[in-house]
Amino acid sequence: MKKALIHDWYTQYGGAERCIESFTNIWSDFDHFTLVDTLTDEQRKVVLKGKKTKTSFIEKLPFGKKKYRSLLPLFPLAIEQFDLSEYELIISSSSSIAKGVLTKPSQLHISYVHSPIRYAWDLYFEYLKESGLNKGIKGFLARYFLYKIRIWDLSTLNRPDFYIANSKYVAARIKKIYDKDSLVIYPPVDVEAYSISNEVKDYYITYSRMVPYKKIDLIVKTFAKTDKKLIVIGGGPDFNKIKKLKTPNILMLGHLSNQEKNTFLKHAKAFIFAAEEDFGISPVEAQASGVPVIAFAKGGATETVNGVFVNDNIENNSTGVYFKEQSEGSILEAVDFFEKNEVIFNRVKIKESVEKFSVKRFEKEFKETVETLYSNWKINK
Repeated sequence: MKKALIHDWYTQYGGAERCIESFTNIWSDFDHFTLVDTLTDEQRKVVLKGKKTKTSFIEKLPFGKKKYRSLLPLFPLAIEQFDLSEYELIISSSSSIAKGVLTKPSQLHISYVHSPIRYAWDLYFEYLKESGLNKGIKGFLARYFLYKIRIWDLSTLNRPDFYIANSKYVAARIKKIYDKDSLVIYPPVDVEAYSISNEVKDYYITYSRMVPYKKIDLIVKTFAKTDKKLIVIGGGPDFNKIKKLKTPNILMLGHLSNQEKNTFLKHAKAFIFAAEEDFGISPVEAQASGVPVIAFAKGGATETVNGVFVNDNIENNSTGVYFKEQSEGSILEAVDFFEKNEVIFNRVKIKESVEKFSVKRFEKEFKETVETLYSNWKINK
């Protein structure tokens, strides 16, 4: 059986690429397709086991590798140029357009969906506002192109034979947008790489890529109103803008190695998470270090954190505190409640709570699911 694996783009080693890494751990004989590939040789060894990808014409355009996102109107055309007719099984890894690849009835297409296109659907208005594209001629063009992307996206909803979502939250969005049911398989997190420390220091921590929807600016503004220590790790487009918001009690360290990041993480009082994520790996990593999580009560965090709301009873298996709104007041209320009850949280039990998100579990579950879907498909062909 010839197998193809198609991913939106390989430009970083993030959560989606960790899924690809697991796919290639399960099956080493994929041929790989993507719009753009800028992986380093070291990343390629880990994610793709050293194999090369077949890329689209996007990569060959001027600034196609660095400015590929600005070429969004060309994405549907680019993805449909891949000829996968020789493959019996196609797995797409999609948070944008990979699920729209063209296949025939004689081919089985399973799409692992990290998210429907967020900037075209549920983050549409937020994206336009934060990008300064909510007015003027540029704004008109952006709205028009995103409108066309939505039309194309809906035209592709029957291209996958089966949908697998990375969380119940994403499954609900797939149902809302595409009216398609999906299986849920949580993505892999290397929980075994994290350890508990007996020494808890007097600071909170957060880390992320510095982009608007991660809400790191909100966390920094919140802690700037207190004398509580906060360590912020990560880089990205908004780093300098967020740095201007910090006060002396806030330390912004930029990008760190995993080892350096994990050292700060395991000694923290709690991890602060203010994003509405599809799944959200960082809260799982924090809990794998035994660190309680103070999280916004929406999105994937409600599936990965066994949180309690302010003034609720903290149970023996509680792993964090939820706040109801993405606001400074709501975060401060949750932090104050946590500090009054910090001793109740059991770091050993917190770590045990996220073993269900392990890499081993993901690879076993995904392999069994794909093999079952394939067997049933073959029988019913």
